[in-house]
Amino acid sequence: MGCGRVGSTLAAQLDRLGHSVTIVDQDENAFRRLPAEFRGRTVRGVGFDREVLQEAGTDTAEAFAAVSSGDNSNILAARVARETFGVENVVARIYDPKRAAVYQRLGIPTVATVVWTADQMIRRLLPSGGLVEWSDPTGEVRLAEVHVDSAWIGERVLSMEQTAPCRIALVTRMGSGMLPDPEMLFQEGDLLHVLVRDEDLTNVEQILGRPPELEA
Repeated sequence: MGCGRVGSTLAAQLDRLGHSVTIVDQDENAFRRLPAEFRGRTVRGVGFDREVLQEAGTDTAEAFAAVSSGDNSNILAARVARETFGVENVVARIYDPKRAAVYQRLGIPTVATVVWTADQMIRRLLPSGGLVEWSDPTGEVRLAEVHVDSAWIGERVLSMEQTAPCRIALVTRMGSGMLPDPEMLFQEGDLLHVLVRDEDLTNVEQILGRPPELEA
């Protein structure tokens, strides 16, 4: 639901991945944002209206994303998709971080746009410490983006596992995710994402945040 910049991009990406996609928006002109090669369906109407969602095929959908510009509309649509149509995978885009936390506790996964954007900006302005990106349900294992001292440039990425108690999950290089291999060298601008136990995160941040120790 929602054919703005986020919705049209999401729909186009899912379509390219071979999924059957229907996008709903109350503004007919919004569908012009979709690429010419888009093979999915478009439905004009209010995105939280049951009849509109029925026409869009929500009753047989495997997933539903509410990404309009309004928090209330997104939450209403997400709840209708989940509670009325029984869609298992539902996510709502939320601007208000307080609302996002409430709905997350109610079982509606949310993407808090403002918080995420602010976190990413701070991360680039003040590249230190770790940014937790995922946690398992127990909170014991985390996926975190950690700051790496520039002295590590030129070192083998997987050698960091021998120094810090973590597993290198992936490296983001020039905006693309890459799985590390034994020959990969850490480059300037790389972002390192590690799997680490919660109790070890601070230690990993400290080890990778300083120059590597030279072997005797």
